[in-house]
Amino acid sequence: MDSKQFMSWLKHQHQLMPDSLPEKPLIMGILNVTPDSFSDGGQFLSANHACEHAFQLITQGVDIIDIGGQSTRPGAQQISVDAELKRVIPVIEQIRFDSDICISIDTNKPEVMEAAVNAGANLINDVYALRTGGALAMAAKLAVPICLMHMQGEPENMQNEPYYSEGVLPAIINFFKERITECERQGINRQNIILDPGFGFGKRVQDNLLLVKKLDIFASFGLPLLLGASRKSTIGVILGKEVDDRLIGSITVAVYAALKGVGIIRTHDVDETKQALHMINMICHADVPFPGSIE
Repeated sequence: MDSKQFMSWLKHQHQLMPDSLPEKPLIMGILNVTPDSFSDGGQFLSANHACEHAFQLITQGVDIIDIGGQSTRPGAQQISVDAELKRVIPVIEQIRFDSDICISIDTNKPEVMEAAVNAGANLINDVYALRTGGALAMAAKLAVPICLMHMQGEPENMQNEPYYSEGVLPAIINFFKERITECERQGINRQNIILDPGFGFGKRVQDNLLLVKKLDIFASFGLPLLLGASRKSTIGVILGKEVDDRLIGSITVAVYAALKGVGIIRTHDVDETKQALHMINMICHADVPFPGSIE
């Protein structure tokens, strides 16, 4: 999927009827150029290795590649702007030179947002939801789609006994209302906004399960949803699996999210997730004849 196709998809999401059948979500492939991400940290530190992996994802049918140079795992510390730029910009430039695939930059820093978009990124994915100083104004200036994620606290402390006095769902809803209002006040087009409820970001296991179960509650905003649950600790806690053995749990969450109308699934495992989402999509649209089938 290139940037024009992504923008067309984004526009289409705002035209969907509330009671329409779920559509097959886009697949956002994770490309962490970090030494300390919880799952694949250190695997793609060199630009060449990162780009090799990016083109593997493209071959597998990824729709969006999400490039991050700042780990947001629990306990992660912030790095400098220069360090983050050195990690992500060469990778974006090299991918863009060879491909028109839609690229997302996973960052909260306005300087990185600007440099990444100038290098060829098409989407900003910000776990801080543009709350970092200067980020809101920069996103408005760049006028590209932006994903706003809910997070209680910050990565270095977000899993230190998270608690929601009013319940996790009302907290997320109120947070989205406030951030959408701020975005629109700054001049960001509402049709450029994507929402991510922040699975695993300042939430207990029960909070994560509840937000997935009730994903359709966020449809009231009329905006596309993104979900990133791939290989996260909630899956490990429930299934008793280490990080590299959480594929089945991750795909289960992805399929359920698709049935709840989520528009983008963020994953480490593109090929397997794509197969699962294609299968559930065919089941959901079983009234449409399958080409060449006699069974």
